[in-house]
Amino acid sequence: MQKGTLDFSPLERLGLELPAVGVKFDFFRPEGIPPLEQDRPMALCEMLWECQRRRAPFYFSREHQETCTGKVWLGMETMAAVDRSGQIGPRLGVFQDFRANGKLYRTVPKMEPGTVNYVSFSPVDQLTFDPDVLVAACNEHQAEILLRSYAWSTGELYTSKSSPVMGCTWFLIYPYVSGEINYVLPNLVHGPHGRQLYPQGTVLVSIPYSKLPVVLRNLALMETELKGHESREAYFAEFGGILSDLAREAQDP
Repeated sequence: MQKGTLDFSPLERLGLELPAVGVKFDFFRPEGIPPLEQDRPMALCEMLWECQRRRAPFYFSREHQETCTGKVWLGMETMAAVDRSGQIGPRLGVFQDFRANGKLYRTVPKMEPGTVNYVSFSPVDQLTFDPDVLVAACNEHQAEILLRSYAWSTGELYTSKSSPVMGCTWFLIYPYVSGEINYVLPNLVHGPHGRQLYPQGTVLVSIPYSKLPVVLRNLALMETELKGHESREAYFAEFGGILSDLAREAQDP
């Protein structure tokens, strides 16, 4: 059983209540990871939470039962025409009509059909593979640190993409197919909200494999707790001091 090559110990600086989870999309059955033991049917978005709750790795396959549209976005199944036409969303009150709902089905990110047969989930402290996507359930303070850990050395902007339904594709599949870090508030999405998976204020930050080395390196090096975040007074005192220093240095280069 091959161990991953990345050091995830910098994530400990975040103080996450639930473990961050590594996710891997495979054509072949993963070795050394047990299949998901289902005590009840669940949706793909629940499997992330289930891995965090159990604090144990498992894989999901096309043979498992999935209660939502996760297999569709993974390319394991096709969606019935009546669903693709956008008939469900208006009945849920999420969309005004079938046209608004149907547009989403044409634009949502998805895997190429037949290319993903297995999806592995593992807490970072038990990873035996380098994940395709790392997902961390953060409070707002932890999310700020984690997002800043990429911008710290790259200057890249924070971006968030999501939709009123089908949250799983935005925090699992979109980062993989786009190569972009994404963050999603699960309670803004109908399924995770209705299933009451996470507390109010939770932010799911998803990092694709291509950006993980930079995030982990920066998280180990940078200041996580900024002086200017301690209080309003601390913010203005620090900023004022910096401006005074710059003014003095500009006069005496």
